[in-house]
Amino acid sequence: MTGQNGATRAEFSALIGKYPEIRFVDAVMSDLCGILRGKRLPIGEASKLFDSGLQLPFSVHLMDARGEMANPQGRGFSDGDPDGTAWPLPGTVMRVWGGGPPRAQILMALHGGDGKPFAGEPRAVLARTLEKFRALDLRPVVALELEFYLIDQARLIDGAPQPPICPRTGARERSVQVYGMDDLDRYEGFLSALSEAAQMQRVPVSAASSEYAPGQFEANLKHQDEALAAADHAVLLRQIVKAAALSQRANATFMAKPYAERAGSGLHVHLSLLDAKGRNVFDDGSDAGGEMLRFAIGGLQAAMPESMAIFAPNANSYRRFAPDMFAPVNRRWGVNNRSAGLRVPAGPGAARRIEHRVAGADANPYLVLAAVLAGVHHGLAGRIDPGPPAQGNVSRDRDPALALGVEAGLAALDAAKTLPDYLGAEALALYRETKAVELARLRKPISNVEYDWYL
Repeated sequence: MTGQNGATRAEFSALIGKYPEIRFVDAVMSDLCGILRGKRLPIGEASKLFDSGLQLPFSVHLMDARGEMANPQGRGFSDGDPDGTAWPLPGTVMRVWGGGPPRAQILMALHGGDGKPFAGEPRAVLARTLEKFRALDLRPVVALELEFYLIDQARLIDGAPQPPICPRTGARERSVQVYGMDDLDRYEGFLSALSEAAQMQRVPVSAASSEYAPGQFEANLKHQDEALAAADHAVLLRQIVKAAALSQRANATFMAKPYAERAGSGLHVHLSLLDAKGRNVFDDGSDAGGEMLRFAIGGLQAAMPESMAIFAPNANSYRRFAPDMFAPVNRRWGVNNRSAGLRVPAGPGAARRIEHRVAGADANPYLVLAAVLAGVHHGLAGRIDPGPPAQGNVSRDRDPALALGVEAGLAALDAAKTLPDYLGAEALALYRETKAVELARLRKPISNVEYDWYL
């Protein structure tokens, strides 16, 4: 770690020299749910991050969505909740945009006493999966897109969200104006804040659009040939979207399905592969792409049933999957066809890629990308044929092999044959048990609906 720490220390010193008003540094990492956790240090104590690392319990990665310890595989309560050592990651030093005292932020990686990355750390899971592509002399190029809702800070009496108040008219949003430019104009304050935050935190947001429901937007990230950085950007995008919303007296949510009758929010992954000469191996000059693209799609189809618990991590996640809602209920693929979960977008051959449209916005970007890459590699290794591309609307053709409920998704992950070779059996067991505990806790309270129906 010495060389990396020296480089990261230099980055940090340069930032503090440029912005001497910074008073704190946030040392953070993503847990299994994609939530940033860590510690805030006074600037005078920041040097310890580079000298001796930061002591944090391994269980910081193993929390449920509410931040409660889940004790999966006896990790947490049962083993005395031991610490590992977190070290700064080079290239991740930045200022933090938004309210609060002026502060910096550094992404961290948690290691055990043997110096190896903790098996349950999502970023380390993605790093292990990427090693498979080095053996093939292939480099993934990825871009992630995140949909989200702006919602009013005031909730309904039952705690449900409601659409935001239009900044221009003062009326509550009601209409659907997908790709509507007027929506972008009305929310110029939010979008300007998001752009400012993205620039400060070096999150490469390339475009924003109004989506298929009142208050719903999508932010696109620029493609990267460093998959770890692409996932970092997606995690940070959540942070800055929420901060930008708060600056405009609204909230932002990445909940997969906040409204029963409206479109859900997805996390779409765009992926291509470059060979050693920088050539896109998915491109053969045709609109449908070449043999390597077809094998990659075949692998994604094969791995999708056991990956659903990662793409849809909680009970609400599965509410997205419905006909004509742009969330797939099968493993079909198509060329320039948004009803298919595996889409080959139109465009020039050099940009030929797969758009994986299955995951929800509530999923962990590191784990989603790891599962997608595992499917791609599996397809290339096994030369799996995906069958003919879908024609027309296939969003109503439910695939019985695809888990569309949380219990079935967790059961399929428990029986997984492909993912353990890529993401690691220990990491998957920790994830599966954490989400099972979360589900049991969610189901324990008696809901108001049950009282209304059965009392």
